[in-house]
Amino acid sequence: MTSATRQPETPAPAVPPRLIATDLDGTLLRDDKSVSPRTVAALAAAEEAGIEVFFVTGRPARWMDVVSDHVHGHGLAICGNGAAVVDLHGGPGAHRFVKVRELARDNALDAVRLLRDAAPGTMYAVEQTYGFHQEPEYPKLHMELPDHLAPAEELLAPDGPGGAEPVLKILAYHPSLDPDGFLTTARLAIGERASVTRSSPSALLEISGPGVSKASTLALCCAERGISHEEVVAFGDMPNDVEMLTWAGRSFAMGNAHPDVVAAASGRTVANNDDGVAVVIERMLSGRP
Repeated sequence: MTSATRQPETPAPAVPPRLIATDLDGTLLRDDKSVSPRTVAALAAAEEAGIEVFFVTGRPARWMDVVSDHVHGHGLAICGNGAAVVDLHGGPGAHRFVKVRELARDNALDAVRLLRDAAPGTMYAVEQTYGFHQEPEYPKLHMELPDHLAPAEELLAPDGPGGAEPVLKILAYHPSLDPDGFLTTARLAIGERASVTRSSPSALLEISGPGVSKASTLALCCAERGISHEEVVAFGDMPNDVEMLTWAGRSFAMGNAHPDVVAAASGRTVANNDDGVAVVIERMLSGRP
């Protein structure tokens, strides 16, 4: 793991930003899951200056109410670590899926089988566009009750619950393994069958389709708008942000960020509870480096 002490200098930008991509939990949101008035004002000022703001999160679409009131212009968000692009303009409960990058059920079943062998005791949940299902032993980690309880192999079967609905990702939880060690184990075991990352402080992994990440879906959205990666400013705090921070022309690790995020980003800002995203946006709009 890379040391958290690296604090690179951030030079004045050579290319004016056209898009801000920000993670939510641990980044834009404070620990109480609120968006501070300072951050609300900074996001509005960026949009007014012609800079698009994209929320890029591991959250499912139905958990986006926390920022639905703060979308401007396009109203789009990237959810599920890149598995879906969602239009938030409909408001709570009325989000529209614009793009879905699903995890094929065969790949998901392979990932479950391989990780069961590599890390016995792993428990699973299945995240779909609208449904959420879990194994009976999977702990209550989320803000809702599951639609179905069954072994992962049954949940992922073509004729299983929500069989006609795309799978966005599977969640793998282990009660005792080190989170970073569990991530390494899973990536080695699953290989190219799926993309594996994590955003939780616990040993909870998020498994998506091959090549699906915040970065790859953000790149697709930017290409549709004629925006290059040099024109993107990104913010994040956990391993599921690393690819996005590496891809963006400028990127900032939060003061509370995981060491791998610090190593990947080109700059640092203060912690989420100190409005680190707003601090950078304010300086950027004022022309200060």
